[in-house]
Amino acid sequence: MVADNKLYDTLGISSSATQDEIKKAYKKNAIKYHPDKNKDPSAEEKFKKCSEAYEILSDPEKRKLYDQIGLDAMLNGGREAPPGGGGAGGVPGGFAGGMPAGFGGIPGMGGGGTRSFHFSTGGPGGGGGGFSFSNPESIFANFFKQGGAGMGDDDDIFAQLTGGSPRGGGGRSRYNDSGVRRRRARTPEVTTVEKPLMLTLEELYSGTKKKMKIKRKTYDDASGLRNVEDKILDIEIKPGYKLGTKIKFRGVGDQEEGGTQDLHFIVQEKPHELYKREDDNLRMYVELDLKEALTGWTRTIPTIDGKKFTLAKGGPTGPGYTERYPHQGMPNSKKPTERGDMIVEVKVKFPASLTVAQKAQLKDIL
Repeated sequence: MVADNKLYDTLGISSSATQDEIKKAYKKNAIKYHPDKNKDPSAEEKFKKCSEAYEILSDPEKRKLYDQIGLDAMLNGGREAPPGGGGAGGVPGGFAGGMPAGFGGIPGMGGGGTRSFHFSTGGPGGGGGGFSFSNPESIFANFFKQGGAGMGDDDDIFAQLTGGSPRGGGGRSRYNDSGVRRRRARTPEVTTVEKPLMLTLEELYSGTKKKMKIKRKTYDDASGLRNVEDKILDIEIKPGYKLGTKIKFRGVGDQEEGGTQDLHFIVQEKPHELYKREDDNLRMYVELDLKEALTGWTRTIPTIDGKKFTLAKGGPTGPGYTERYPHQGMPNSKKPTERGDMIVEVKVKFPASLTVAQKAQLKDIL
């Protein structure tokens, strides 16, 4: 009867399992719980425990010792585990001064042996050292490098989880010397570059196409060199685009570690000499002097698409008076057949000064 079933239970096998069954059980558990594959918070600890179990049970001498004295005694250098009754794993009194090479005095192990079992020379709290586990990632990588349990279709999984090939060198260990898992550096997210695109109201009214030459940095995997190349982008501006509209190009910018940058062109409206855009409406201003405002006026009103209207008022016309021309504004980019209105607003320019005679005349008239 074995002294401790803990490691067998971790791998889900019996204490009489063969080496082949131990390998198959470890492969199944290690792949299942590897932290790079399994995002469950408990997976990392399970991966560590099954790797530790495999490290002992896959070595016949370590397994034999484990079966005789149990895990606690191995970790405690053969001494009884505190607080104690009898010696750990049934070894009365433990081993004074730690676990000697060859494990003399342990039934069936003989004395004066020369095998190394990776026992440390000191542990927490001092005293002779016990067994020290290798880091889980090294156990995992070595298992697959040695062709653990006939990998076959698991080669690709191994490469993804270790960053190396099953037969060749692997990547940097994900665990430090204390067995604590290193945090993997996050792959930088692909950045988005935004550039303004200046357009006239006429271009935004009718829609247009523009060619834009950009310079982008590329990376040559073969040579490892960065280059700069020109790229021509065809930009389509649909009728009715508004200030702030984004025209997006995916993967056309600089190549960087996380991928290739996206490029967004942000529509900007150039100031217009006649019109001010208000959503899909256009507002223009007509300036009248005081005489026109009082006695009447006539103006020719141009539209954004080139038509002309005559606007005449007999007066008086107050400041802020508006005249609305339906469907003469900007098109709706989502409904191109629909248009906003054109709004004509009157501004009255008052004289800077009046003579006494002029004031008297106005008083008599008004």
